[in-house]
Amino acid sequence: MELNILNIAGKDTGKKVNLNDEVFKIEPNDHAIYLDVKQHLANKRQGTHSSKEKSDLSGSTRKLKRQKGTGTARAGSIKSPLFKGGARVFGPQPRDYSFKLNKKVKQLARKSALSYKANESNIKVVEDFNFEVPKTKEFLNLRNNLDVADKKLLLVLTEQNKNIYLSSRNLGDVKVVTVSDLTTYDIMNAKVVLFQENSIETLHKMFGI
Repeated sequence: MELNILNIAGKDTGKKVNLNDEVFKIEPNDHAIYLDVKQHLANKRQGTHSSKEKSDLSGSTRKLKRQKGTGTARAGSIKSPLFKGGARVFGPQPRDYSFKLNKKVKQLARKSALSYKANESNIKVVEDFNFEVPKTKEFLNLRNNLDVADKKLLLVLTEQNKNIYLSSRNLGDVKVVTVSDLTTYDIMNAKVVLFQENSIETLHKMFGI
């Protein structure tokens, strides 16, 4: 699969890049995508939620009333979950939500996500570029030139670039990542995936191709 390489002005440079079919043209595996996205979101959860059970509450342990003859249910403690201000039954406690996912499943998920984007013609390649200084206006011009101004964008760089990152930081519908940090969640969460020219080769090497 070949794509034309554009410049930052949105013009065709006359160069082409080959997208390997083993990465961008496989039969997508929806379950692998589901598992990888689920793990990504689970790993981001802090798990610091905590509720108080009876032993955690401060309060009198005095028996509230006599057991028989009141015509109502027995009540032994003011800390009972039945009373206002009482404890919570089986409430959430601090826990770790992360879980293990095999490397091959994660790779399959990313390939599947990239194949979906390729099938939808939502992958673009731009020649390597840099901004002299961080400037949001420069990034907005880039989006307009590439005709992705109204689309949620994922820009994939070969390596970290501070000026490009800072130029996009104020834009809520843009995310900039390096190839090594590319996740299935980011790919599926974006409408268009924009690769820098040299990042394609790095991506292929990452998948052992």
